[in-house]
Amino acid sequence: MLRHRRFVATAAALTLGAVATAVFGFVAPASAHVTVNPREAQQGGYGRFAFRVPNESDTASTTKLEVFLPENAPVGSVSTMPVPGWTVNVEKRQVDPPVQVHGSEITEVVSKITWTADEGAAIAPGTFQEFPVSLGPLPEVDQMVFKSLQTYSDGEVVRWIDEPQSGGEEPAAPAPVLTLTAASDTPTEEPTGQSGEAASDDGDADGNGLAVGLGIAGLIAGLGGLVLGGLAFARTRRAGGAATSDPAATS
Repeated sequence: MLRHRRFVATAAALTLGAVATAVFGFVAPASAHVTVNPREAQQGGYGRFAFRVPNESDTASTTKLEVFLPENAPVGSVSTMPVPGWTVNVEKRQVDPPVQVHGSEITEVVSKITWTADEGAAIAPGTFQEFPVSLGPLPEVDQMVFKSLQTYSDGEVVRWIDEPQSGGEEPAAPAPVLTLTAASDTPTEEPTGQSGEAASDDGDADGNGLAVGLGIAGLIAGLGGLVLGGLAFARTRRAGGAATSDPAATS
């Protein structure tokens, strides 16, 4: 009986370990480089994108982020969302031929965006920060590569500039990449405001969080059923054994 109880406890522990590995492996995948989110959008459309910057240093904080917009894929309309504690600087360049935006020709586009932390607002070790921008209309290319520089308080500069290689492994310092798909028949409207875009993004995040939460609840419920079933089986075995050993049962 004791061995059976140990078996039930061991099975429950192993199941709990598997559940924890699956859940936390899904919720928090390892990703330490600068990325753009979402990572996919539609050509010709407008969108809100956030450059996500994790701090990899154990001792230094991130004080500056520089993002270079690709020269081969100019965007006519670029605007930034204020980030508390950070100052933003936008640099532009001339383009020829001009970029078409709602029937107008734009000869000057954004080439680089730099965010610099004010005192006390740097990205501390073990944390990350997002820097939202609005882009559009998105060019008719397969992808946009945003080469980026991340500067730390100790003077170190990490160059996230490696472009993706077809069929190869991820480079050591990959640049953020936005994949663009062909436009559908449904027209994509220009966003009407930053607040509306932010609400939409938060809604997606809430939906993803709800789905993960329901998945975790289901796994925990399944584990609880396994443990209760094992305990019930153990009690049944114990009761059966006691009845058989009782002399009154055979008389």
